[in-house]
Amino acid sequence: MGLYEQIQESVAAIQSRIKGKPKVGVICGTGMGSLGDQPEALIKIPYGEIPHFPTSTVESHAGFLCSGRLAGKEVLVMQGRFHRYEGYSIQHITYPVRVMKALGVEVLIIMNAVGSVNPLIPVGALMIVTDHINLMGENPLIGPNDERLGPRFPDMSEPYNRELIARWEKIALEKKIKTHRGVLVAVTGPNLETAAEYRMFQRIGADCVTMSTIPEAIVAAHAGLKTVALSTITDACLPDALKPALLEEIIHVANSREADRVALVKGLIESL
Repeated sequence: MGLYEQIQESVAAIQSRIKGKPKVGVICGTGMGSLGDQPEALIKIPYGEIPHFPTSTVESHAGFLCSGRLAGKEVLVMQGRFHRYEGYSIQHITYPVRVMKALGVEVLIIMNAVGSVNPLIPVGALMIVTDHINLMGENPLIGPNDERLGPRFPDMSEPYNRELIARWEKIALEKKIKTHRGVLVAVTGPNLETAAEYRMFQRIGADCVTMSTIPEAIVAAHAGLKTVALSTITDACLPDALKPALLEEIIHVANSREADRVALVKGLIESL
């Protein structure tokens, strides 16, 4: 069975259980899943009950696809994402983005917990992603291209929608929530990086490092979705002052900014 046919099976299974046609998709990162419990008329589908979906194996990634109305719009919220380091192929970890597109989603909001290599973007800060550098050594679009899903050579001059970024910054200003702008670099993980690697990231123009997000953004561009991404800085990755990063602390910092993240996501959805 080809990718297109698998997507149709997933879509049919989800449509049989949800109401309405979602226009907005949200992918929650580490420690950020509570947003999935906020939609009205909430329906939660375990990933294991969706044909061809991966299942989450990482702590704090609950593994539910949540459907309902949030800020007046029909939404799909992923409580938990998938990572290359879990052993899934890069095509498999981006599969939910394909399914969201086929369900009618037009705008994709991606959230993540990241480490900052920029001393001006401190732990606890919120950063709106403006661009990215893919150092994962893989691309989810490698292989035969199905024109029903997107073009062979998708443009990446605007992987994160500039109009939505400007709108989000305006919303943040109105809500008195400080945000930064920055460039994301992605590596596979699961180990954290060395001081020398963090220094390299600084020199090539990155502000923060992640083990996710960029494959999803690439597939979203291929699918024609308008995409924005919000990073929560959960640890400092400064090469000359490097300390061990603990998962408990990362989750604690991510949780501490939940109210502001929810306010920003709801504000953006409401503005659409």
